[in-house]
Amino acid sequence: MRTISFYTLLSLLWVVSVNAQNLQLPVDTLITTSHSVNIKGKQVKYNAATGTQPVWNETGEVIATLYHTYYYRTDLKDYANRPLVISFNGGPGSASVWMHLAYTGPKILNIDDEGYPVQPYGVKDNPNSILDIADIVYVNPVNTGYSRMVPNKDGEMPERELFFGVNEDIKYLADWINTFVTRHNRWRSPKYIIGESYGGTRVAGLALELQNSEWMYLNGVIMVSPADYQVLRRGGPVAEALNTPYYTAAAWHHKALDPSLQQKDLLEILPESERFTIDELIPALAKGGFIEPAEREAIAQKMAKYTGIDAGVILQHNLSVPNGFFWKELLRDEGYTVGRLDSRYLGIDKKESGDAPDYSAELTSWLHSFTPAINYYIQQELGFHTDIKYNVFGPVHPWNNDDDETRDNLRQAMAQNPYLNVLYQAGYYDGATTYFNTKYSMWQLDPSGKMKDRLSFKGYRSGHMMYLRAEDLQKANDDLRVFIESSSSNGKAAKYER
Repeated sequence: MRTISFYTLLSLLWVVSVNAQNLQLPVDTLITTSHSVNIKGKQVKYNAATGTQPVWNETGEVIATLYHTYYYRTDLKDYANRPLVISFNGGPGSASVWMHLAYTGPKILNIDDEGYPVQPYGVKDNPNSILDIADIVYVNPVNTGYSRMVPNKDGEMPERELFFGVNEDIKYLADWINTFVTRHNRWRSPKYIIGESYGGTRVAGLALELQNSEWMYLNGVIMVSPADYQVLRRGGPVAEALNTPYYTAAAWHHKALDPSLQQKDLLEILPESERFTIDELIPALAKGGFIEPAEREAIAQKMAKYTGIDAGVILQHNLSVPNGFFWKELLRDEGYTVGRLDSRYLGIDKKESGDAPDYSAELTSWLHSFTPAINYYIQQELGFHTDIKYNVFGPVHPWNNDDDETRDNLRQAMAQNPYLNVLYQAGYYDGATTYFNTKYSMWQLDPSGKMKDRLSFKGYRSGHMMYLRAEDLQKANDDLRVFIESSSSNGKAAKYER
């Protein structure tokens, strides 16, 4: 059954021209359809409300409209205790398609159990969706999905600087969330924000912005394969060394490790690689060119053991092997590269020589299945029709990375809000935002250690999108259930006790 809301009627009076032709997108519209899905053996009835909701400037003028999809159960009478999860992907510039159609939502891609494309393209029911315990809204920031900037009455577009930057992005999205929560009567609900990759940066900043500017307090922040740019962009011995446990995981998967490690289970050897990284490799890299030759050689031999890369090659890189080179080098002798976001995937380059792969094998595979599925699903099953292109990746650059204090913002939000808990999720085979980088970011969030009991980490035997692997789809969603249920207030006051 399909219904059209009051906001759709408003959209007939105000539409935005996306270019000089007659291609148009409604600024404020919502189309609702009714569905049901079997989750964990129980039938769940729900509505899917999809459409656009405006972004306003300080004078009340519409400057953008965000495409979103909101799933909510319809067999409940009281939503006061019903959690609401607000979901973002990353990029920056990525649509909220990945977690929408592969992780937490009621529908997932038609793919095999390891995440590879299967034809015919499309979607199927997700028996592991968290919709049984929480309602979910998937939000597409400006220029992603169908979200776009809106021209004023004179046809002039707003300044791009209002949207495309770390702090700019956080500010307008916090305002948008306030409007959404108000429109849908969700102020009493426990609230969670989940962000993947750059979305981790986004939701870390949103946690404090929502508290300080919108007076909206959260129960939880979920970081899926988060990007912590305080490490990634600063470089140095720590950032260079933190990749090593990921190298161990990827090499183990491809049976490229030293036999003494290869015969063990992955979770047996990763703690060993982590200890080597913290206790030996970081101090060695900190010595730079003044490290003693004997120590340099010894570290190179240990790195070879934990990475599957020849010690001589490691020495040529001064003990610091770049990610891109690892993806090219690990299986070079076999004629393959390994994927960036998920190193289980194999690629074939024009030449076996070189310092980095020609392309990201995993991303091309994912786009193979995600792009046709999201276009089909939105139009044919959710009933939202437009000729506007769905931007899986949209034009958002240049992106302003100045004044990125999002990690400390999250710490401050936790300090101010005793209810607030944080869950980190990461795949061991992710070579972009590595799992050990995620652990390190979690360790550094609160140097005092006073809030570490409200921080948790879960790892999975897959990559950046751990949920594409069927076994991890179930495990990761179950971890979300436990996190959401355990971070519920259950009538407990939000206060610190001595």
